[in-house]
Amino acid sequence: MTSRKNVNIKKSALSLIVVFGLMLLSGCQTMSALFSDQREMAAIELSEPQANTVAIHEFELTDGDNMVGTMAAIDTRENDALPDIARHFGLGYNDISIANASISPWTPKAGSRVLLPVQFILPDSAHQGITLNLANMRLFYYPKKQQTKVYTYPVGIGRQGWSTPLGLTRIVAKKANPSWTVPESIHREHAKKGNVLPKIVGAGPDNPLGLYAMRLAIPSYLIHGTNKPYGIGMQISHGCVQMYPEDIEILFNKTAVGMPVRILHQPYLTAWHQGMLYLEAHEPLSKWAKNKATLKKRLVKQLREISDQKNATVDWDKVERIVQLSNGIPTPILMHSPDLTEISAKALQLKHPGQFYGQPVVEALKESDWSILVASFDDEIQAQQLATMLNHQGPIIPARKIEKNDVYQVIAGPFKNKTDMKAAAKRIKMDFEIKGKPLKPRLTAVN
Repeated sequence: MTSRKNVNIKKSALSLIVVFGLMLLSGCQTMSALFSDQREMAAIELSEPQANTVAIHEFELTDGDNMVGTMAAIDTRENDALPDIARHFGLGYNDISIANASISPWTPKAGSRVLLPVQFILPDSAHQGITLNLANMRLFYYPKKQQTKVYTYPVGIGRQGWSTPLGLTRIVAKKANPSWTVPESIHREHAKKGNVLPKIVGAGPDNPLGLYAMRLAIPSYLIHGTNKPYGIGMQISHGCVQMYPEDIEILFNKTAVGMPVRILHQPYLTAWHQGMLYLEAHEPLSKWAKNKATLKKRLVKQLREISDQKNATVDWDKVERIVQLSNGIPTPILMHSPDLTEISAKALQLKHPGQFYGQPVVEALKESDWSILVASFDDEIQAQQLATMLNHQGPIIPARKIEKNDVYQVIAGPFKNKTDMKAAAKRIKMDFEIKGKPLKPRLTAVN
C-alpha cells in the first residue's frame, strides 16, 4: 500500500515545475517533416461547417493595414490541455495562457470556452525578412517574392540571464539535422544536477536543436527547432530562438542565407484597422521592466498622434485597463468601442477537432510493463496536472492519474524494459526534482 506521505507537491510549486522541466536541455549557443500541412488541414477540414475555419499562420496584407487575423474560440473536452490547443492553432503557451487567465492551462474543465487570439498587430518595423518581437514571443516573416503576405509563428526565447539580444542581424548559415556542440556553461549547469552531457549531441530525439537550425550573425545564436515543443511561448532557452518542429521546417525551406533578422522588444502594439484604433498589450519582459513608465509614455504619444490624424477620440481609461491587463488581445480603444466581453462573444466559434495536432497519446499500461510511481496526492487536480506535464515533456514521458486507496497516484509508463524505465526516472528527477519509485512488471511478457 502506498503511503499518502510518498510525495505531496504543492499546487503553487507545480506551476513552476513545468517551466523548470522544459528549460533543461533547451540548448543553444555554441522529424523529417512533422507535416505542418496536416495541422493546417486539421484547423480547416475538421472545423466544419466552412464558416468555422480560421487562418493561423499565413495572412494577406493590405496597404496601410498592420493587423491581421481574427479572434476565435473553442470549447474544451475532457483531458484537453491549453498547450495542445495552442500548438494546434499556431499559438504559444504565452498567447493562450494570458488570453485565458481564469482557465488552468494543464487541467481546464471540460466545456471551458477558450479564446484563441489568432489576431495579431504587426511590429513597427520594416516588412522585410524576419522580425522577431521578444515582448510577445512571436516571429513575423515577410517573403520578398510575396509582398502582400506575412507569415507568423510563436517562438521560445532566452530566459533570464540568457536574454536573446536585440538588433539587426542576418542568417549566415542553415543546417538540416544539426548536431549540438554543448557549450561549457551548459555542461557546468547540468553537471551540478548530476547529469553529465556529452561534448556533442547528434541529430535525434535528444537533440534540443531539433531537425533544423539557422545560424545568425550574432555569434552563438540560432533560430532552431526543439525536442521540447511545449516550451514554445516561454522564456526557456539559453538565448536562442526556438520554434515548433513543424514551423521551423516551413521557415527553413522559405528563407535564404543573407536574409535580414530584426530582433526587437515592443510590448505595446497599435493598429488602425477598419476605422477603429486597436491596442495589443503585453507585460514588458523582466529585462525591460524598469523601463515600463517610459514605454507607456511612448505609447500615449503614439496614440495621440494617431487620434489627431484620424480625428478620433481615445478612451484613455480603457487604454490604462488594457495596459494593466496585458492579455495580448488586440482591443478597440476609441470611446464607446467594444470591450473584451463583446470581443469574446463575437469570436469565431470553432468545432473541436477531436484530436489536436501533436497531442500526446498515452499507451495503456499492461502488467508486463515497467513503470514508475512518480507521486501521490490527496488532490485529484494536482495529480492530473503533474501527469499532464509529464506527458508534455520532450520526448514524452507517458503518465496517467490512478485513484488507489483514497489517494491519486501519478504512474509513468509503459516502458519496454528496465533500461528505458531508469532513463525516464533520471529525466523525472532532473526535470521535476522528484525521485520516483520503480515498479517491476507483475507478469512476464509473452513473445
